[in-house]
Amino acid sequence: MTSIANPKLTTSMLSTNSTKNTSSSSIKKEVNNNNTSRSSNGNTSKSPINNKKEPAQSSQVKRKSRVLSSSDESDDDNQSLAKKAAALNGQITSTSVAVRHEQKKDSSPTKKDTPETPTIKKEPVTPAVKKETTPVVKKESTTPVTVKQEPKSESAHSKRKSTHVDTDDDDIPLAKKAKNQAQRKSVPVVVKKEKISDARSSSTGKSSSTGKSPSASSSSNRKSSTNAKQEKSTAKKELKPTISSSPTKESTGKRKKKEEDEDVWRWWEEEKYTDGRKWTTLEHKGPLFPPPYESLPPRVKFLYNGTEVKLKDPAEEIMTFYSRMLDHDYTSKEVFNTNFMADWRKSMTQAERELIKDIRKCDFTQVANYFKEQTEQRKAMSKEEKKNLKDENEKLRKEYGYCMWDKHRQPVGNYKIEPPGLFRGRGEHPKMGCVKKRIRPEDVIINIGREAHIPKPPEGHHWKEVRHDNKVSWLVMWTENIRGNNKYIMLNASSRVKGERDWQKYEKARKLHRVIDKIRENYQIDWKSKEMRIRQRAVALYFIDKLALRVGNEKDEDEADTVGCCSLRVEHIKLYDRIESIGENIVEFDFLGKDSIRYTNKVSVESRVYKNLKLFMENKEDNDELFDRLTTSGLNQYLSELMDGLTAKVFRTYNASKTLQDQLDLLTNSKANVPEKVLAYNRANRQVALLCNHQRSIPKTFEKSMETLKAKIDAKKAEVTEQKAELKRTKLECKNSKSQASQKKLEQIEKKFQRSDDALKKLELQALDREENKDIALGTSKLNYLDPRISVAWCKKWNVPIEKIYSKTQRDKFRWAIDMATADYHFHNYKGEIVLRNVDESNNNGDEEDDDEEQNSDDE
Repeated sequence: MTSIANPKLTTSMLSTNSTKNTSSSSIKKEVNNNNTSRSSNGNTSKSPINNKKEPAQSSQVKRKSRVLSSSDESDDDNQSLAKKAAALNGQITSTSVAVRHEQKKDSSPTKKDTPETPTIKKEPVTPAVKKETTPVVKKESTTPVTVKQEPKSESAHSKRKSTHVDTDDDDIPLAKKAKNQAQRKSVPVVVKKEKISDARSSSTGKSSSTGKSPSASSSSNRKSSTNAKQEKSTAKKELKPTISSSPTKESTGKRKKKEEDEDVWRWWEEEKYTDGRKWTTLEHKGPLFPPPYESLPPRVKFLYNGTEVKLKDPAEEIMTFYSRMLDHDYTSKEVFNTNFMADWRKSMTQAERELIKDIRKCDFTQVANYFKEQTEQRKAMSKEEKKNLKDENEKLRKEYGYCMWDKHRQPVGNYKIEPPGLFRGRGEHPKMGCVKKRIRPEDVIINIGREAHIPKPPEGHHWKEVRHDNKVSWLVMWTENIRGNNKYIMLNASSRVKGERDWQKYEKARKLHRVIDKIRENYQIDWKSKEMRIRQRAVALYFIDKLALRVGNEKDEDEADTVGCCSLRVEHIKLYDRIESIGENIVEFDFLGKDSIRYTNKVSVESRVYKNLKLFMENKEDNDELFDRLTTSGLNQYLSELMDGLTAKVFRTYNASKTLQDQLDLLTNSKANVPEKVLAYNRANRQVALLCNHQRSIPKTFEKSMETLKAKIDAKKAEVTEQKAELKRTKLECKNSKSQASQKKLEQIEKKFQRSDDALKKLELQALDREENKDIALGTSKLNYLDPRISVAWCKKWNVPIEKIYSKTQRDKFRWAIDMATADYHFHNYKGEIVLRNVDESNNNGDEEDDDEEQNSDDE
């Protein structure tokens, strides 16, 4: 409607209310002129009844004719058009009368009016106009309106405009209201054009309302042109908040967030199965097998003793495994090369075995360069090619990466069967270099619901077995050929089965806090036991409790020589009566722990423990076990008698979580900013990593990244110094001049200086954090040993964004904790009841120990 963009009323416009009879007759003439003008422009005028039958796609010109026609239907012909328009829109002033009179008086359109018609035709007409016109005019026609009270400031007028755009009449059904809002939201550009054209019309009407024609005075035209430009810019400014504040847009965002929340399975609010079941219904697509081997192109040659040798595909495929690792440290190890040659020769033909006997005569250079070229080609792919590849992978993930677990869509951890390759192992594994064979469908066992559709194996193959065992949580299982271990495809870490297991693990650790004093009292008494077995158990439990050592298991000869507390040998410890910097009764530990990570530590122990260790080492060789009368199973059986479900590894979880909680309580400063609080959190986490011996080798890129960070710090320091000098000069100028402009400039420079200073402090904290944790793996303890509710509660209490602590994947994993924990949560200062769900954590289901989350992966 054209009158919406009208800015202000002139004094001459307000005089239209003085003579009602005269204005009534002029209104009828104006209506006739409108109909005549539209007929001359090629638009056929219709009666109000016909207009109501018009489809919603009719043009804006027809909308205008309907509004005027509805005025003819009014019972009160003596009422002014300004009052009728005000009753119709709640906003229209008498300016609109002048605008229409100006436009209909000159039947031929001016140059300014010419672009107005196509702009109006682009605007889709909403059904709101049909129902809005007639009933409102009739209802308000008898109400007296004082036109002089309607003109207001531009700010108030812009509010009326936005209200008219976004608001429908109460008579319109809700469904049509939503449709109208959607149409207006989808064509914001059209709305803007209409506003601009309306502003132009308003400026023209302004000049005519003073009694002057457009050709009467050139100065009048210039004024109207200037007003039109001003009103055009005003319309643009006023249009922006109207569109951005659309309630439809806000409601859509809320609806999307609500839908995301509805997709989350809030399993922690449901009851656990009590009969040992893991699931009732289970459907999945099975595993995704790696692609078959493709032979090398003829130009790529393998040489033996300087002569080209063309291998058959089985032997050639294994040869490519070694070629890919040619630059790796593994290929320089004798054990690796020996194991590789033994397995490689098994895949050769008789002629190939007779020829190839010494790996030192093999030349893998061309093959290695070929795979390097392939890698570079993948890196050089265009954005479109990368996008196509990403889309293909996403399509596979949607097909294989989810299962229906009790009718809930749950993510699968690793749905791909691991490809063949060379086994590396962790540390100095004796089987490194052995060939991991290709897994075929005949090696795979499928576990699925009885009523579910069994996934089809690749063409020409069959599954080894199909089971319907709802007492286990794995979907697919096979046995790898290196160590004979079972490999599993299981649910993702963010799934119910994983989340519930984590939750109960930390609940059990909290429950241990209530009996830990009694357990410590018991093992201190057992240090003096007359039975050697009980003494060894008590000392081992002391180390597990105080040093957070892993319990350790018996190892086979073909496994890496890693040990835990129960499998320590005499060679792994040394005793010192006194060390000046530490104290008395010193025990030095030096052994390879899990993943062949070296554990070295010197600690002062209780005098009774020190004496017992001397007793345990008497008459023993270095290779003899320190606790020769203790087994892991025996220790766990004893602990289960002290607390239901208690095992040695619960102590490690308990001590790690308690350490984090205590350190956060100690280090957090309520007055610190967010970066300083994050640094305090990382320092607390660092203490846990040191306790659990979560070390890592310093990354190769560490020095380079630190140089880059230091360069940023130096540049920021120079910027802060320059801004500080500028701030000092500006303060002096402001003191001398005391003008408002200088004061405003001072405020701007102060804000700029403060931002730069905060950025510098943030960079310095980041550099300090990196330096402190360069050889510490903070992620291992955060994901596997620390109760996530401690971190979530800390974030909520101190207003630290959870994104600063947990990544998106980690937030999905700990969604249950984010929902459960409040700002008052405390790990061990808790008086309520702790009820365990008796979640099965045994390994016979395919569930690995605490930090072995990747079931389907090589031990690399």
